[in-house]
Amino acid sequence: MDEIHGYIERITFQSPENGFTVARLKERGKRELTAIVGTMPSVQAGESIVCRGRWREDPNYGLQFQVESYEVEAPQSLQGIKKYLGSGLIKGIGPAFAERIVEYHREKTLDIIDGEPDALLSVDGIGPKRLERIKSCWEEQKSIRELMLFLQGYGISPTYAQKVFKTYGEDSRRVIEENPYQLARDVWGIGFKTADQTARKLGIDIQADIRIDAGVEYVLSKLADEGHTCYPREAFLERARQLLEVGPERIEARLEFIEEEERIVIQPLKYQGEPAPFIWLKAFHISEQGIARELRRLLESPPAVVYPQPELGLQAAEAQMGIRLAPNQRQAVASSLREKMHIITGGPGTGKSTIIRAILSIAAPQGGRILLAAPTGRAGKRMAEITGREASTIHSLLEYDFSIGGFRRGRDNPLDCNLLIIDEASMVDTVLMYSLLKAVPNHARLLLVGDVDQLPSVGAGSVLQDLIDSGRLPLTRLTDIFRQAAQSKIITNAHRINAGEFPDIRIDKKSDFFFIEENDPERIAQTIAALVQQRLPRTYGFDPLRDIQVLSPMNRGVIGNRNLNQLLQRTLNPSAEPLVKMGRSFHAKDKVMQVQNNYDKEVFNGDVGYIRRIDRIEQQVTVEIDGRPILYDFADLDQLVLAYSVSIHKYQGSECPCVVLPLHTTHYMMLFRNLLYTGITRGKKLVVVVGSKQALSIAVRNKQAGERFTGLREAVG
Repeated sequence: MDEIHGYIERITFQSPENGFTVARLKERGKRELTAIVGTMPSVQAGESIVCRGRWREDPNYGLQFQVESYEVEAPQSLQGIKKYLGSGLIKGIGPAFAERIVEYHREKTLDIIDGEPDALLSVDGIGPKRLERIKSCWEEQKSIRELMLFLQGYGISPTYAQKVFKTYGEDSRRVIEENPYQLARDVWGIGFKTADQTARKLGIDIQADIRIDAGVEYVLSKLADEGHTCYPREAFLERARQLLEVGPERIEARLEFIEEEERIVIQPLKYQGEPAPFIWLKAFHISEQGIARELRRLLESPPAVVYPQPELGLQAAEAQMGIRLAPNQRQAVASSLREKMHIITGGPGTGKSTIIRAILSIAAPQGGRILLAAPTGRAGKRMAEITGREASTIHSLLEYDFSIGGFRRGRDNPLDCNLLIIDEASMVDTVLMYSLLKAVPNHARLLLVGDVDQLPSVGAGSVLQDLIDSGRLPLTRLTDIFRQAAQSKIITNAHRINAGEFPDIRIDKKSDFFFIEENDPERIAQTIAALVQQRLPRTYGFDPLRDIQVLSPMNRGVIGNRNLNQLLQRTLNPSAEPLVKMGRSFHAKDKVMQVQNNYDKEVFNGDVGYIRRIDRIEQQVTVEIDGRPILYDFADLDQLVLAYSVSIHKYQGSECPCVVLPLHTTHYMMLFRNLLYTGITRGKKLVVVVGSKQALSIAVRNKQAGERFTGLREAVG
């Protein structure tokens, strides 16, 4: 076995799952960098290490050192100490400051920082404030390193050590030893299986109450991730049994206790024509019952502003807008101004935006405050552009307050409005709808506008569909496509797909919808790269980053989002110095997406932005999202993924001038009509589908998207 010494010049790749790492090592006495590969989960750029292993010739990447074991050692050379200190290990110390400190304290630098940090005051540029920061960061790094070693022994990747430390601080070890299952509940990215592995190593029995309880809540939370607010008890027991590997009677015994503790609710719902027991996480049951209660409150309360004879106002609105409304549009406007609550649903080109403008034209002169909102920033911005009025996200409207962990607006502090219009209502999930309805004052009218045939919300529930199916709220369903919209193949094909008809894919150079037939996944991926990089920008003048969005039905596979993102990143935005964190490679100018709600930063699941700056000294990345600069610590970068290609579900509520959709039978599990319909309707000017006719045909025919179990329809009805 060979042995080499040096310091990590840079990390090219590091897997968050298993710690597999590809890095470049600066060996002692050698000018060229050495490629090292192996399982090294905790190594960082700048660290000095000794590696033991064997040399091998890789057919693709040349000579590499295969690491079988390694140890981190204190850097001995002045160059090694400078590299270690300047690697971003301590916020505020970059290469220049590291040079200054090491030139002053020489080989004793690390001992002084660890044992006599006040001696750093003798270095030019280090005052009391910077010294305190250095001391704090050094101690935190020591604690994180100790936690890494502790977690490694229990099967938790060191990638998550910083997140665990950020969650529990100095109590991290105590919390984990007392109840390792809290990790799955509190630390985003750590699931039940990882926590369970830790629990087993801590000696927690497979039949332990703490384990069964955690498994029950975990299964229900995973079902919520799939869109269910509740689940049939028998089917749930089978899912829980598979996870926990214990008998159903053991799980049933704990269900009674968990229900007594009011963490879950078990009640009957009609299922396959007969009443059957269903299980909810408490929060979803509260939300569904709350929605039903708030709807009754609003429907029973008289409006503050009455719009006399809205039909007469329609004539003035038509004159002002310079159009003639169709009969069903006129009916939708009149109902929205007459009824306390109203739902308008329809596909693209059916005039939903025109109806909103007409309602505002009539309502605004009558007095009373009107509020407009949508679930996402992009949808809110589009609503503002269409109406010429201010529109916000629902979260901003409700004024989320991080200090209280909730919205400031609610039953005791309602919104100041007489009319509230919500666009893209199909995207509003159960919990958010409950929060919204609580904040609507008794006297206000509420209008929900959306396309119920699109994918349901990313969060749990099918709120708009359930409200329509309940029959409790006045409804206008728009079906007519207007003349101007009918000239768009995007719109006509979207409606054909929604009706279960194969789209028109005949070649027409003037069309805004194209189908490129490719049956091999590798060829599809290469065609997409060529389209995004060259063909579409050259032909239509599109900006590859801002004007083109690739939408793939799945994340895995050759034409899944993960592979397409890596391909498009290399094609559109290569970098000699990538930032490798959480197993992901980020470059300045990358297009990225937020993948979880972060109320502190006011960014939400599905928000798209661009990396403006990577600051290795401050260990922060600046991302521009909807024109706002958002700062991310390196430890929070698992909240971001590359967004050159994203899932159709994540892109709901957003639009782009050009959308490119790969479609292949390898996506078989996700080939649903509403998924294809939603993807196509994201394109404003051009849609290009690349793939097989067979996959397109399967998606068009397959109406049975995964059923969502909810209790809202029964609660409202």
